[in-house]
Amino acid sequence: MNQSQLKNEALQCAYKINNVVEDKEFFKKPFKHLVIDDFFSEGFAAELLNKFPGINENVWQRTNDEDIEIKLRSMWASEFDIPEGLVDAVRILNSSLILNAMTKQFEIKKLVPDPYFSGGGLNTTVSGGLLDVHVDGNYHDATGLNRRINAIVYLNTGWQDGWGGEFGLYDSTGDKLIKKVAPLYNRLVIFDTNDYSFHGLPDPLTFPLSEVRKSIILYYYTKEARPESQIDIEAPHSALWKKRGLTDKNGNKTRDFK
Repeated sequence: MNQSQLKNEALQCAYKINNVVEDKEFFKKPFKHLVIDDFFSEGFAAELLNKFPGINENVWQRTNDEDIEIKLRSMWASEFDIPEGLVDAVRILNSSLILNAMTKQFEIKKLVPDPYFSGGGLNTTVSGGLLDVHVDGNYHDATGLNRRINAIVYLNTGWQDGWGGEFGLYDSTGDKLIKKVAPLYNRLVIFDTNDYSFHGLPDPLTFPLSEVRKSIILYYYTKEARPESQIDIEAPHSALWKKRGLTDKNGNKTRDFK
Protein backbone atom coordinates (compact mmCIF):
# COMPACT_ATOMS: atom_id res chain seq x y z
CA MET A 1 0.00 0.00 0.00
CA ASN A 2 1.48 3.34 -1.03
CA GLN A 3 1.56 6.45 1.13
CA SER A 4 -1.63 7.94 -0.32
CA GLN A 5 -3.56 4.68 0.08
CA LEU A 6 -2.31 4.27 3.62
CA LYS A 7 -3.40 7.79 4.55
CA ASN A 8 -6.86 7.15 3.10
CA GLU A 9 -7.10 3.94 5.14
CA ALA A 10 -6.12 5.87 8.27
CA LEU A 11 -8.67 8.59 7.54
CA GLN A 12 -11.43 6.00 7.17
CA CYS A 13 -10.41 4.35 10.44
CA ALA A 14 -10.32 7.68 12.27
CA TYR A 15 -13.75 8.54 10.85
CA LYS A 16 -15.18 5.34 12.34
CA ILE A 17 -13.80 6.17 15.79
CA ASN A 18 -14.93 9.80 15.55
CA ASN A 19 -18.46 8.74 14.68
CA VAL A 20 -19.22 5.87 17.04
CA VAL A 21 -22.80 5.68 18.25
CA GLU A 22 -23.22 5.78 22.02
CA ASP A 23 -24.63 2.58 23.55
CA LYS A 24 -24.15 0.81 20.22
CA GLU A 25 -20.41 1.18 19.61
CA PHE A 26 -19.30 3.41 22.49
CA PHE A 27 -20.06 2.55 26.12
CA LYS A 28 -19.35 4.17 29.47
CA LYS A 29 -19.94 1.16 31.72
CA PRO A 30 -18.31 -0.63 33.41
CA PHE A 31 -15.58 1.69 32.07
CA LYS A 32 -15.29 3.60 28.82
CA HIS A 33 -14.82 1.36 25.81
CA LEU A 34 -15.72 1.18 22.16
CA VAL A 35 -16.28 -1.74 19.80
CA ILE A 36 -16.12 -1.19 16.03
CA ASP A 37 -16.68 -4.01 13.54
CA ASP A 38 -15.12 -4.07 10.06
CA PHE A 39 -12.57 -1.55 11.27
CA PHE A 40 -10.03 -1.89 8.49
CA SER A 41 -11.01 -2.18 4.84
CA GLU A 42 -11.57 -5.75 3.66
CA GLY A 43 -8.35 -6.05 1.67
CA PHE A 44 -6.23 -4.43 4.37
CA ALA A 45 -7.57 -6.76 7.09
CA ALA A 46 -7.00 -9.79 4.86
CA GLU A 47 -3.36 -8.79 4.42
CA LEU A 48 -2.93 -8.52 8.20
CA LEU A 49 -4.26 -12.02 8.66
CA ASN A 50 -2.09 -13.34 5.82
CA LYS A 51 1.08 -11.87 7.36
CA PHE A 52 0.30 -12.84 10.97
CA PRO A 53 3.11 -15.19 12.13
CA GLY A 54 2.39 -18.85 12.81
CA ILE A 55 2.82 -20.15 16.35
CA ASN A 56 5.92 -22.14 15.40
CA GLU A 57 7.79 -19.13 14.03
CA ASN A 58 10.69 -17.77 16.07
CA VAL A 59 9.04 -14.47 16.94
CA TRP A 60 7.17 -15.32 20.14
CA GLN A 61 7.77 -14.93 23.83
CA ARG A 62 5.83 -17.68 25.57
CA THR A 63 4.18 -17.03 28.93
CA ASN A 64 3.02 -20.03 30.94
CA ASP A 65 1.85 -18.93 34.38
CA GLU A 66 -0.80 -21.61 34.83
CA ASP A 67 -3.29 -19.72 36.95
CA ILE A 68 -3.09 -16.26 35.40
CA GLU A 69 -1.48 -16.03 31.95
CA ILE A 70 -0.90 -18.57 29.21
CA LYS A 71 -0.22 -17.01 25.81
CA LEU A 72 2.38 -15.97 23.24
CA ARG A 73 3.37 -12.38 22.51
CA SER A 74 5.69 -10.77 20.00
CA MET A 75 9.09 -9.44 21.05
CA TRP A 76 9.20 -6.11 19.24
CA ALA A 77 11.77 -3.61 20.47
CA SER A 78 11.07 -1.08 17.71
CA GLU A 79 9.00 -0.69 14.57
CA PHE A 80 11.79 -2.38 12.62
CA ASP A 81 10.86 -5.69 14.26
CA ILE A 82 7.31 -5.57 12.89
CA PRO A 83 6.70 -7.93 9.94
CA GLU A 84 5.94 -6.48 6.53
CA GLY A 85 2.22 -6.45 6.01
CA LEU A 86 1.60 -5.69 9.69
CA VAL A 87 3.64 -2.55 10.16
CA ASP A 88 1.11 -0.46 8.22
CA ALA A 89 -1.60 -1.33 10.76
CA VAL A 90 0.66 -0.13 13.56
CA ARG A 91 1.43 3.07 11.65
CA ILE A 92 -2.28 3.74 11.32
CA LEU A 93 -3.11 2.95 14.94
CA ASN A 94 -0.23 5.10 16.19
CA SER A 95 -0.94 8.00 13.84
CA SER A 96 -2.09 11.43 14.97
CA LEU A 97 -5.37 10.79 13.14
CA ILE A 98 -6.21 7.92 15.46
CA LEU A 99 -4.75 9.64 18.54
CA ASN A 100 -6.98 12.65 17.94
CA ALA A 101 -10.01 10.43 17.47
CA MET A 102 -9.30 8.57 20.72
CA THR A 103 -8.79 11.88 22.50
CA LYS A 104 -12.23 13.00 21.34
CA GLN A 105 -14.07 9.89 22.48
CA PHE A 106 -12.22 9.19 25.73
CA GLU A 107 -11.59 12.81 26.68
CA ILE A 108 -7.91 12.14 27.35
CA LYS A 109 -5.68 14.87 25.96
CA LYS A 110 -2.13 14.60 24.69
CA LEU A 111 -2.07 10.87 24.05
CA VAL A 112 1.14 9.40 22.66
CA PRO A 113 1.92 5.89 21.36
CA ASP A 114 4.70 3.64 22.60
CA PRO A 115 7.66 3.40 20.18
CA TYR A 116 9.24 0.84 22.53
CA PHE A 117 6.26 -1.56 22.28
CA SER A 118 6.56 -2.44 25.97
CA GLY A 119 4.10 -5.30 26.21
CA GLY A 120 2.37 -4.27 23.00
CA GLY A 121 2.42 -6.01 19.64
CA LEU A 122 0.97 -9.33 18.55
CA ASN A 123 -0.75 -11.78 20.88
CA THR A 124 -1.63 -15.41 20.22
CA THR A 125 -3.50 -17.75 22.54
CA VAL A 126 -3.94 -21.46 21.81
CA SER A 127 -6.59 -23.80 23.15
CA GLY A 128 -6.24 -23.98 26.94
CA GLY A 129 -4.76 -20.50 27.17
CA LEU A 130 -6.15 -17.83 29.46
CA LEU A 131 -5.64 -14.37 30.93
CA ASP A 132 -6.82 -13.88 34.50
CA VAL A 133 -8.92 -10.89 35.49
CA HIS A 134 -6.54 -7.99 36.17
CA VAL A 135 -5.83 -4.30 35.92
CA ASP A 136 -2.90 -3.18 33.81
CA GLY A 137 0.36 -1.66 34.88
CA ASN A 138 0.30 2.11 35.17
CA TYR A 139 3.82 3.31 34.39
CA HIS A 140 6.15 3.22 31.38
CA ASP A 141 9.76 2.85 32.48
CA ALA A 142 11.39 4.12 29.29
CA THR A 143 9.49 7.43 29.25
CA GLY A 144 8.02 7.96 32.72
CA LEU A 145 4.57 8.28 31.15
CA ASN A 146 1.23 7.08 32.50
CA ARG A 147 -0.70 4.35 30.71
CA ARG A 148 -4.20 5.43 29.69
CA ILE A 149 -5.62 3.55 26.70
CA ASN A 150 -5.46 0.03 25.23
CA ALA A 151 -6.42 -0.78 21.63
CA ILE A 152 -6.99 -4.31 20.33
CA VAL A 153 -7.68 -5.53 16.80
CA TYR A 154 -8.89 -9.13 16.59
CA LEU A 155 -8.10 -11.34 13.60
CA ASN A 156 -10.13 -14.48 14.23
CA THR A 157 -12.04 -15.69 11.20
CA GLY A 158 -14.81 -18.21 11.78
CA TRP A 159 -14.98 -17.66 15.54
CA GLN A 160 -17.96 -19.49 17.06
CA ASP A 161 -19.86 -19.34 20.34
CA GLY A 162 -18.38 -21.90 22.66
CA TRP A 163 -14.78 -21.35 21.58
CA GLY A 164 -14.20 -18.93 24.44
CA GLY A 165 -11.68 -16.13 24.29
CA GLU A 166 -14.19 -13.32 24.69
CA PHE A 167 -12.84 -10.08 26.14
CA GLY A 168 -14.42 -9.77 29.58
CA LEU A 169 -15.16 -6.42 31.22
CA TYR A 170 -15.67 -6.52 35.00
CA ASP A 171 -16.93 -4.24 37.74
CA SER A 172 -14.60 -1.96 39.70
CA THR A 173 -13.63 -4.77 42.10
CA GLY A 174 -13.01 -7.38 39.41
CA ASP A 175 -15.53 -9.71 41.03
CA LYS A 176 -18.48 -9.45 38.65
CA LEU A 177 -18.43 -9.97 34.91
CA ILE A 178 -20.43 -7.17 33.30
CA LYS A 179 -19.93 -7.79 29.60
CA LYS A 180 -18.26 -10.09 27.07
CA VAL A 181 -16.98 -8.99 23.67
CA ALA A 182 -16.36 -11.71 21.11
CA PRO A 183 -12.91 -11.61 19.43
CA LEU A 184 -14.34 -11.34 15.93
CA TYR A 185 -12.25 -10.84 12.81
CA ASN A 186 -11.45 -7.19 12.07
CA ARG A 187 -13.11 -5.97 15.26
CA LEU A 188 -11.49 -3.05 17.11
CA VAL A 189 -11.80 -2.67 20.87
CA ILE A 190 -10.44 0.42 22.66
CA PHE A 191 -10.78 0.91 26.40
CA ASP A 192 -9.79 3.22 29.22
CA THR A 193 -7.20 1.43 31.34
CA ASN A 194 -6.86 2.37 35.01
CA ASP A 195 -6.74 0.84 38.49
CA TYR A 196 -10.45 -0.06 38.35
CA SER A 197 -10.85 -1.25 34.76
CA PHE A 198 -10.68 -4.98 35.44
CA HIS A 199 -10.64 -7.15 32.33
CA GLY A 200 -9.47 -10.54 31.11
CA LEU A 201 -10.39 -13.95 29.74
CA PRO A 202 -9.99 -16.20 32.78
CA ASP A 203 -11.66 -19.32 31.37
CA PRO A 204 -9.35 -21.54 29.32
CA LEU A 205 -9.94 -21.25 25.59
CA THR A 206 -11.67 -24.13 23.85
CA PHE A 207 -10.64 -23.14 20.33
CA PRO A 208 -10.22 -26.13 17.97
CA LEU A 209 -6.60 -27.29 17.93
CA SER A 210 -6.32 -26.02 14.35
CA GLU A 211 -7.28 -22.48 15.42
CA VAL A 212 -5.58 -19.83 17.58
CA ARG A 213 -6.81 -16.53 19.01
CA LYS A 214 -4.99 -13.70 17.23
CA SER A 215 -4.83 -10.01 18.07
CA ILE A 216 -2.80 -6.84 17.70
CA ILE A 217 -2.54 -4.85 20.96
CA LEU A 218 -1.18 -1.34 21.39
CA TYR A 219 -0.95 0.96 24.40
CA TYR A 220 -1.13 4.74 24.73
CA TYR A 221 0.18 7.12 27.37
CA THR A 222 0.07 10.66 28.71
CA LYS A 223 2.47 12.79 30.69
CA GLU A 224 -0.45 13.81 32.87
CA ALA A 225 -1.38 11.37 35.62
CA ARG A 226 -4.67 9.54 35.65
CA PRO A 227 -7.53 11.33 37.43
CA GLU A 228 -7.69 10.61 41.17
CA SER A 229 -10.94 8.70 40.64
CA GLN A 230 -8.98 6.17 38.55
CA ILE A 231 -6.09 5.68 40.98
CA ASP A 232 -5.98 3.04 43.66
CA ILE A 233 -2.18 2.74 43.85
CA GLU A 234 -0.17 5.85 43.06
CA ALA A 235 3.26 4.22 42.87
CA PRO A 236 4.31 2.39 39.69
CA HIS A 237 2.90 -1.10 39.50
CA SER A 238 2.73 -3.98 37.05
CA ALA A 239 -0.45 -5.83 36.12
CA LEU A 240 -2.33 -6.79 39.30
CA TRP A 241 -4.12 -10.14 39.18
CA LYS A 242 -7.31 -11.25 40.94
CA LYS A 243 -6.05 -14.79 41.50
CA ARG A 244 -2.90 -13.37 43.11
CA GLY A 245 -4.86 -11.20 45.55
CA LEU A 246 -4.36 -8.08 43.42
CA THR A 247 -0.60 -8.39 43.39
CA ASP A 248 1.76 -8.81 40.46
CA LYS A 249 3.46 -12.03 39.44
CA ASN A 250 6.04 -11.54 42.19
CA GLY A 251 3.45 -10.97 44.89
CA ASN A 252 4.00 -7.21 45.05
CA LYS A 253 1.58 -4.29 44.91
CA THR A 254 4.22 -1.91 43.54
CA ARG A 255 7.52 -2.29 41.77
CA ASP A 256 10.87 -0.65 41.29
CA PHE A 257 11.17 1.60 38.27
CA LYS A 258 13.99 3.07 36.27
